Amino acid sequence: MDVVVESGRRPHAGETLLGAKVSFLPGGKGLNQAVAAARLGTVAAMAGAIGHDAFGNTLRGFLADNDVDSSGVRALKGHATGLALIQVAGGDNAITVASGANLQFTSAMVRDRPRADEVWVAQFETPLETTHALLMQARRAGARTVLNLAPFAPHSARLLKCVDVAVLNEIELAQATGAKVRAASSRRLVGEACEKLRQRGARAVIATLGERGAVVVTADGQTNIPAFPAKVVDTTGAGDCFVGALAACLAKGATPIEAARYASAASACAVERLGAAPSMPTAKEVAVRLARA
Repeated sequence: MDVVVESGRRPHAGETLLGAKVSFLPGGKGLNQAVAAARLGTVAAMAGAIGHDAFGNTLRGFLADNDVDSSGVRALKGHATGLALIQVAGGDNAITVASGANLQFTSAMVRDRPRADEVWVAQFETPLETTHALLMQARRAGARTVLNLAPFAPHSARLLKCVDVAVLNEIELAQATGAKVRAASSRRLVGEACEKLRQRGARAVIATLGERGAVVVTADGQTNIPAFPAKVVDTTGAGDCFVGALAACLAKGATPIEAARYASAASACAVERLGAAPSMPTAKEVAVRLARA
């Protein structure tokens, strides 16, 4: 669950600010990405863990309302539903996560087995060994795999060998490669860092750069994806929208480059609304954005 606090600025250490606004919005990277894919017309299912609490019930209901199959979401006794405290100020955000039941999620909890016509998507908000096991199963079954290396965590060198498309922002790219990459870095530098990850096993690597668009690196080289114009309200969930839209497009047979362009348009729609999962656009909205380009 995302607890979103909006204020004119973020407080300094030890400071208390009055006059903020609070909202309770469904979130979590996996949920956001599943909802994004479903709203774009893709059959989507979610696997994960929640607590036996009010937030968990709300999240399961939200998945159902957005046509996401939640039969793979396990409610665990003795553990709280994951929570993210999101401070929004000046159109940007800072996030603190209390993982809760997510840390107890294991591959044994996933009853569905991958099929060759599916896309399996994972993030780093659940245990790394679970992520590795599930992506390895998906690869062996012939399914396409997408890994969002967020929030970044050190991982086994074997993990990327199970990944068809790796997605991460410039901060995570710097953490993953040791390259001195920033939001303002040249696309050439970003592309070189992406190639480092591709050499470790990922078949394609996509770096999302916010208002600067994205960089896609494949065996054929680097492609720069421009950003679509947007009136930014809240960037929370923009990266998740990108991943969900990317997966939805890949499921229809698109290449990583084609899917990244579609995902960029979807993200431009998402940042114009408050919240993460509630801001995910429909296929019609993305089609309009693409037509304007």
